Amino acid sequence: MLDLTVLPGFVAAILLFLIPPGPDMAYMLAVGLEGGRRAALKAILGICTGMSIYAATVVVGVGKIAQSHPLILDALRIFGAGYLLWLTYTTIRNARRMIGEHSDIAADKWYLRGVLVSLTNPKLMLFFLAVLPQFTGSAESYALQLAMLGAVDVLMELILYGGIGVLAGSFHARLAGSTNAAAVLNYISSAVYAVLATTIIVGVVTG
Repeated sequence: MLDLTVLPGFVAAILLFLIPPGPDMAYMLAVGLEGGRRAALKAILGICTGMSIYAATVVVGVGKIAQSHPLILDALRIFGAGYLLWLTYTTIRNARRMIGEHSDIAADKWYLRGVLVSLTNPKLMLFFLAVLPQFTGSAESYALQLAMLGAVDVLMELILYGGIGVLAGSFHARLAGSTNAAAVLNYISSAVYAVLATTIIVGVVTG
């Protein structure tokens, strides 16, 4: 049996973690501005896929290995920063496209981007490792309880950050007909990617 009485406290803990602006929220804003509502939906599904993978690793205990070897986490963070810098470059390049030209980012890349950005954010795994075990309650199955908590966490991020991305995408839809406005949105997105990459690198160095 699962212990559902812990859910109110767990939901409150998740909100405290998700509501303050962070990398995932900033990323979803950037995706919505750059690609619109559909891109935001694909990206949040990708992020939730990455979160599900992290949650699964914690449930089976693999996450403890990464926690005991911080260099693994640092390598992931550096890789993620490099990927965000590449997104900065490609987004600026897209902003310079002429009217009528399509972005060189295929539709399915939004989902893959979300997966990769999520998987290169080891703070998610650390959150699962630190928080999920605190809400096992009186559950008879430790693994099933952790799996249920992980699913709740993923669902909440899907709703909250997905909504933010879709809202940002509405601005993209309104300004899509204007070349200058669309370019500005892309430049804003590239700036967000660059700031995120810089923040990650500084965090690793000062670490």
